[in-house]
Amino acid sequence: MNAPEIRVEVVPELALFVPHARRTGTHPLAVDGVSTLGHVIESLGVPLTEVGALVVDGREVPVAHIPADGESVAVHAVRRPQRVPGAPLRFLLDVHLGTLARRLRLLGVDTAYESTDIGDPALSARSAAEKRVLLSRDRGLLRRRELWAGAFVYSTSPDDQLHDILDRFAPELRPWTRCTACNGLLRKATKEEVANQLKGGTQKSYDVFAQCAECGRAYWKGAHHQQLEAIVERALAEFA
Repeated sequence: MNAPEIRVEVVPELALFVPHARRTGTHPLAVDGVSTLGHVIESLGVPLTEVGALVVDGREVPVAHIPADGESVAVHAVRRPQRVPGAPLRFLLDVHLGTLARRLRLLGVDTAYESTDIGDPALSARSAAEKRVLLSRDRGLLRRRELWAGAFVYSTSPDDQLHDILDRFAPELRPWTRCTACNGLLRKATKEEVANQLKGGTQKSYDVFAQCAECGRAYWKGAHHQQLEAIVERALAEFA
């Protein structure tokens, strides 16, 4: 007796996750009659964090649907902007996304970041404990069941990464309110309060300072401020 077979089409946005032979058009796929459609989609290489609507023979079904012989399945990408119910929108980034973490913090987005590799179990556990959306380019990490929520970062370019996350999740932007080093909130500070962090030139040239309420790091409009301001202005122009 032949195994049940379905036909699957993956939208172009998710094509990078599946083998080349399945990247365009509809293709047959053998199923066992007991595995959920979610499991079947993951077996093709597509993390469920990236999957939006699953349409079977014209009707939308949940990931728990058991595909039957002869069904046609269309796998759609997550609809944007993606809403993440159940907690304030905040992120957790893995060790490979340090630049993206700093840029999100620059824009005032609550962003936790692990600067060392603490391992997939610890990252996914933190995502669940703190209800943070885990951002990663590791597909295996995004398939861990204990994750609260996750998203694949599609590009290796920090500019493109930032644009993609802002477009996908539409977080509230509050630039210059978070410490780019530790994610703590910034407050106004006097020169005297941060004097021990200032060198001679800075002491003479600047009078406006902020300080992180968590780690104590001081901030002022130094040599790199124009570069940072350009990042902020681009984000606000498109996503504010």
